[in-house]
This record gives sequence, structure tokens and C-alpha cells, in this order.
Amino acid sequence: MILVTGGAGFIGSNFILEWLRVVGEDVVNVDALTYAGNLANLSPLSGDGRHRFCRADIGDAETMSALLRSHRPRAIVHFAAESHVDRSIHGPGAFVRTNVVGTATLLEASRAYWNELTSQEQAAFRFLNVSTDEVYGSLGPRDPAFTETNLYRPNSPYSASKAGADHLVRAYHHTYGLPVLTTNCSNNYGPYQFPEKLIPLMIANALAGKPLPVYGDGLNVRDWLYVTDHCAAIRRVLEAGRPGETYNIGGNAERTNIEIVRQVCTLLDARRPDPAGPHARLVSYVKDRPGHDRRYAIDASKIERELGWRPAETFDSGLARTVDWYLANQGWVSEVVSGEYRNWVELNYGGRRS
Repeated sequence: MILVTGGAGFIGSNFILEWLRVVGEDVVNVDALTYAGNLANLSPLSGDGRHRFCRADIGDAETMSALLRSHRPRAIVHFAAESHVDRSIHGPGAFVRTNVVGTATLLEASRAYWNELTSQEQAAFRFLNVSTDEVYGSLGPRDPAFTETNLYRPNSPYSASKAGADHLVRAYHHTYGLPVLTTNCSNNYGPYQFPEKLIPLMIANALAGKPLPVYGDGLNVRDWLYVTDHCAAIRRVLEAGRPGETYNIGGNAERTNIEIVRQVCTLLDARRPDPAGPHARLVSYVKDRPGHDRRYAIDASKIERELGWRPAETFDSGLARTVDWYLANQGWVSEVVSGEYRNWVELNYGGRRS
């Protein structure tokens, strides 16, 4: 079996669903169920004995050690993280605790567990750390895309905390020999994404007739990766990646934020027309967030060259699938959009009108 941390979150839950569909190997899912963790994401696995859930914090050393010794996983896939830049600006402490201290605690428990394995089990074991392109900083309009050799230049508390985690993972390989792998991905989108992120927020607000808040001039650029493509890449890295190596995972789909918002509006106009007029009328430019990186772009040639992975979805096909999923799962959206979430949206966007 494998152990997955953060398996009730957006990418983690998609990974578990895809893992059991494609691979079929048992999964122990460890998640603290903070605001973005949602077991409803895994409702298709109800009654499936291959999925075992444990509510726990990766910063709890005793519990992590006990889980590893009792379940004896052959690999750990580490998704658990605080992951929203805006939230990190409002409260950086939680990001340091989870992303840096939590990862350090998990690594130490993993090292102790790995040291107890047989030499054959040690050779087969993997610790896969799921990270982000944001650790590389910001690109200029004509700069080449990020490769695995780019220097780390994080610009937000979130990206700095993820950079810290990446450095710890690297150190545990070079100091202790722990067989680690790191993946740095571009912006994910798709089913089960918490509606504080751009695409699901735009879908939810447009359907409700609310303003569609766009930071600054809307020309910040991101590379977009459909979540099941990301899951397939992680499976491939876990299967054949070389210990100690880093693999960038991108969707080859650079888009400005305003392009994304307008494309979401166009899809909704066709699928759920609003009698009041085109959804794009709701676009509202708001004050930019502090330190907003201008552009990210991933060069994923290494993982394609060495492991044969490339994204299956284009951005157009992936976005259409995403909009269709949210339209078909409004009950899920209603359940996750709690009072706490509404308070957060007001905190982050309420004072930014421009």
C-alpha cells in the first residue's frame, strides 16, 4: 500500500480516486480536514476497503510514526499543505507550521521508519514531495519557462514555506539517503477544487450573479494543468523517477487571468445563459494583491524526455470538463461554501474594489 497525506484536499482526493481506478493498490489517507479538506470528495469510495482514512496532522510525530509502523507503506505521496497565496498573506504562521514544520516532522518519522526496513524494502521505498512552480519566483514576459535547475526565488509566504519544505526533502536525501522525489507543478484546475481559487470562484460567482473579481490589470500569466494529468504525472514519477531528482509538471497552457475569466464566462453563456446578459458583464477589476508574481511557466521537457509523460488534456478541453463538472455538482459546491468561506471571500476581496 501507499500512504497519501492531504488526501481529502483538491489534488490529493483526485489522486486517490485516480490511483484506485488506474492502479488499484490500497491507500492510507491522512488528512487533518482543515477548511479545504473535504471527505465528500471521496464519496465515490464509500465502502471501498482499499481506501483507509485517518484524521491526523502531519505535525503530530507520534501519530505519523504509529501510522507508518502499523500500515508499512511502500511509498509516501506528500500533498498536505496550506496552499493559497492570499491566505498566506493574511496569516503566514499557519503556512510555516504545516508546510515547513509539518514536512520536517513527516520526514523524520519517515526516516525512522525507513531505517527499520530490510535492505530490499529500503531500495523500493519512495517519499514523493508534491510542490509548486511558485518556489521559482516570477518570470518576465520573454523569459524562458522554469526548468528544474532554476534558482529558488519565492515571493510570498506560501511559496517561501513550500521552498523550505523542498529544501528539507532534498537535505534528507543527501544527508540520510532517504529515497525522495520532488515534483513542481503549475496551476491545477478541475473537479473538487475549493472555490477560493480562480476558476471555481469565477464559476460560482457567475452562476450567482456576483462580481467576478480580477486582480490588477488581469494580465498575470499562469501555466494551467488539468488535475488528472497531474495525477498521471505523479504516478509516473513514483513508478520510474530517479531518487533525489526533481521533475517539473506543466500543462503547456499559459493564459492571462482575464483570458481565463472570459473563457469561463463564454462556456457558461452557452451552458447556463443568464437572462440578465452575458456573464462577462460581471467582471470587476480589484486592487492587486501584495507581491503578485507576474508570470509562471513550466518547462516539462525533462519528465517527457525521461519518463514519457505529457498532458492528455488541452486547456480548452480541460476547462470545458471543469465547467461541466461544477454545473453537475452544485450540491457539492453548496456544502463547501460555508459561512467561514464567505467570511474569507469578504476579507480578501471586500476591500479591493477599484
